[in-house]
Amino acid sequence: MKALFVSCTLKRSPERSNTETLGAVVADALTERGVEVGHVRLADRDVPPGVATDVGDGDEWPGVHARLLDAEILVVLTPTWLGRPSSIAQRMLERMDAMMTEATDDGTPVAYNRVAGVVVTGNEDGAHHVISEISGALVDLGYTVPGQAWTYWNQGPGPGEDYVSTGHGHEWSQNTARLMAHNLYSVAEALVARPVPPPG
Repeated sequence: MKALFVSCTLKRSPERSNTETLGAVVADALTERGVEVGHVRLADRDVPPGVATDVGDGDEWPGVHARLLDAEILVVLTPTWLGRPSSIAQRMLERMDAMMTEATDDGTPVAYNRVAGVVVTGNEDGAHHVISEISGALVDLGYTVPGQAWTYWNQGPGPGEDYVSTGHGHEWSQNTARLMAHNLYSVAEALVARPVPPPG
């Protein structure tokens, strides 16, 4: 089984990402279950706006799209900015829109029989809103989002420290991350054993 972690941090490598740091707890828990985990940071890729799988002119999204279709588990990582997902997360969802009209050879929509979850960090609130926006979009595409398929961290009201600079709240966020991994793996395993058949 494979999982792909798509990071929607605004930071380019090698700058450290708070959200990726929390996401690593989920990745480690999946690895312990024998899942092959891959990572992509979209800020490092040339991904123009659009709603097609390939918009041409050096577009690097098709490579990401291929990795999405090679994975049974998708984990989206995004910071919270102004109470909303990052602009890169929004672009990712817009590019994934093309998957709504893509199907396998037997007619099954390509996102079916795949599970997805969300990791969010930010020093102010908004995590539940961000989780809801991303999860709702992924369900529209055909992904299955299990119960408790998310974890998040925030500092509390007002500006403050970020995830990597404080230990505040880490125990809860990390325990929730491990539960998230458990639920993602369990539902993905069930769908492998008994996939949703093609419609009609």
